[in-house]
Amino acid sequence: MTTLFVADVHLCVQKPAITAGFLNFLRYRAINAKALYILGDLFEVWIGDDDPNPLHHKIATALKMLNQRGIHCYFIHGNRDFLLGQRYAATCGITLLPTQQILELAGHRVVILHGDTLCTNDIYYQRFRRWVHQRWLQRQFLLLPLSVRLRIADIMHTNSIHSNASKTVNIMDVNPQTVTAVLTQTQAAIIIHGHTHRPAIHQIIGTAKVCRRAVLGAWHKHGSIIELNTTGEALIEFPFDFNTNN
Repeated sequence: MTTLFVADVHLCVQKPAITAGFLNFLRYRAINAKALYILGDLFEVWIGDDDPNPLHHKIATALKMLNQRGIHCYFIHGNRDFLLGQRYAATCGITLLPTQQILELAGHRVVILHGDTLCTNDIYYQRFRRWVHQRWLQRQFLLLPLSVRLRIADIMHTNSIHSNASKTVNIMDVNPQTVTAVLTQTQAAIIIHGHTHRPAIHQIIGTAKVCRRAVLGAWHKHGSIIELNTTGEALIEFPFDFNTNN
């Protein structure tokens, strides 16, 4: 049976077509899977589990229904939704995983992660990531009023856009040596991640065996998933209005 992976859906109220596409995916494709792994940035921004945004309730309801049908759903934090906590996870019926997780699926040893930790050429971002992942800082942020948190998130998002605009492709993409190190350390044959928004499946030479790096695409104009079964992995893109008649 097939296991599905998604990342970088970037759900937000301002882009209802993406929300509709993701809900269609859960309703018509994920319902037939063995399990669903969400590898970060499901939401464009996350300022706390106490945010009453109706979109969050809609997504939680859909994921809970999937869980109740026996399809297990797992979540790895991204750089946009790293504050998503146990309270919301329980509402969705999803299981939170660590930054990097090893899986044994359909005869494959797989390592999954969001992908930002592989971009080690971006020294500024890695420094920023270490800073915002400090527990004490996260606790202090979550104590602020929602309006203040949202304002801070907006400022950080704007700064990120400006900063990324001046970075080269080499800086924004994964570091090959870091990828090889993760595969060697985990002894995995496949690494699956998102974050870079560069969907592809790459052959990797330089480890003890030939490995593959499967990269998920962002949900900008269409859906992007990776299917994994006994025959291997496949990168699939589909329109947001996908349904059982397509």
